[in-house]
Amino acid sequence: MTIHILQKEALTPDIKKQVHDLFKVLNADINQRDIEEVLSQGNEFICACCWEDEKLVGMASLATYKVISGYKGMVEDVVVSEAFRGKGLGRKLMERLLVEGQKLQLSEILLFSGHHRKPAIALYQSLGFNLKDSGLYTLKL
Repeated sequence: MTIHILQKEALTPDIKKQVHDLFKVLNADINQRDIEEVLSQGNEFICACCWEDEKLVGMASLATYKVISGYKGMVEDVVVSEAFRGKGLGRKLMERLLVEGQKLQLSEILLFSGHHRKPAIALYQSLGFNLKDSGLYTLKL
């Protein structure tokens, strides 16, 4: 298995389809943005992908942004194919994102996880993430 950062130049119709299909495992109800658009210039986005024999089996992304309180990253869309869960791929993907965050000298990396996602929460805590005492509010547009 190999993990690398997905680059827009490397996109093929097959890779685009694999990203689309794997994301459905995470949430089939979300209307997905096209990965080519997400990787476009001006969008500060890092997508770590795990491949097994040219098949995408896991991915995790880090969106970065600058605000007065710092240069931050937000972990998004962490998903591992059901057949590959429990093999440490989520950890490897997250570790790769943390390395990328360190290279960028981010001041903080944030993530949100549903309370029902116990294995994911355990992974995040083992990597040093702490539950922040705050509320998350959302408004769908």
